[in-house]
Amino acid sequence: MKKRIVVTGMGLVSCFGTDVDTFYDSLLAGKSGVTAIDTFPCEDYPTRFGALIKDFDVGNYLEKKQARRVDKYIAYACVAGKKALEQAGIAGDTLANLDLQRIGVLIGSGMGGMGVFADGVQTLDEKGNRRVTPFLVPYILPNMGGALLAIDLGFMGPNYCISTACATANNAIIAAANHIQQGDADIMVCGGAEAAITPLGVAGFCACKALSQRNDAPEQASRPWDKNRDGFVIGEGAGVLVLESLEHALARNAPIYAEYISGGMSCDGHHITEPRSDGAGVKACLRNTLRAGSIAPESVNYINAHATSTSAGDVAELNALRSIFPNSKDIVINATKSMIGHALGAAGGFEAIATIMAMQRNMVHPTINLENPEEICQDFIVPTKAKSHSINVALSTSFGFGGHNAAIALKPYRA
Repeated sequence: MKKRIVVTGMGLVSCFGTDVDTFYDSLLAGKSGVTAIDTFPCEDYPTRFGALIKDFDVGNYLEKKQARRVDKYIAYACVAGKKALEQAGIAGDTLANLDLQRIGVLIGSGMGGMGVFADGVQTLDEKGNRRVTPFLVPYILPNMGGALLAIDLGFMGPNYCISTACATANNAIIAAANHIQQGDADIMVCGGAEAAITPLGVAGFCACKALSQRNDAPEQASRPWDKNRDGFVIGEGAGVLVLESLEHALARNAPIYAEYISGGMSCDGHHITEPRSDGAGVKACLRNTLRAGSIAPESVNYINAHATSTSAGDVAELNALRSIFPNSKDIVINATKSMIGHALGAAGGFEAIATIMAMQRNMVHPTINLENPEEICQDFIVPTKAKSHSINVALSTSFGFGGHNAAIALKPYRA
């Protein structure tokens, strides 16, 4: 029999702060975390807003000198990871009593240390090679968030980085669960972290015309499924889960927030940024997720959609979902990115947490800014205000540049 895997901790660094309950309360209230960018001059950028992390303080989760050196994505990963472990009851004396060789970390990043990289290029250009910091290479690497978390805590289990653009966190969660299934670890800390709201990061996304340009009303710019959407809103932060085998969690009396059922993956094999118009890759990903968990399509009644607010992607995803689920008119579906923007490699981590919190509260958050919905939205229940809903089986989907597709299935824990 396959091992049952449960979620025993959640941690995040978001535009709504670092507390999971506050994060979900903000989502239920339909609050937008999108604001004007004030961290660097961007007056001449086509897009001048995002879902920024403001007033971020590492607290006691990272040594202050280290926090000043590392790229922000690393700091976000370490803080979110430690907060997830704290919620799981894995800290202090409890940590000392665990087998550290059986605890792994798999926190990915789509972009890595873009801030440190850009600073290094500027130093090289203005001051020469001798002034480049020796921390440049370590802190631009996308694996270093998970590596430093493991170094801090002494975790010796599986530890590496998956980087599949916006599908990163879901791929990391799936891989982490597989390590527990295979007996490589009892506990895996997994998810994604990103800090791409930098001059170079925003300029790059502007150049490929991916971002909304609704500078006059930033909080209304992320509008998944709305006919007037004009691109996604860039976000940042980290979303991390603690996955654990059920037997291990029960043995240590751990809190259990949800059960992980399965994950599925596929590739569009089509284009570097555009999704397949026929949705074949997404359909394959969804089928693989259902097959891996022996899930009947009619048992799924909640989907936290990828829904980035792009012209092609939003409708392609709904078309794929409609073709897979015969009971689509009974499925509640929503878009977390309407409020927190698209955090790229961290997006799946945020959305897994939102999905689990919906199970905990029996309340799903709204999709905001949906004023003129695409006709296909009528095939699903898309709440524009918080809605009471008892979840049976939930899916959370993530699709990334390069055609990477990844979805996870979760359900409320039942003994």
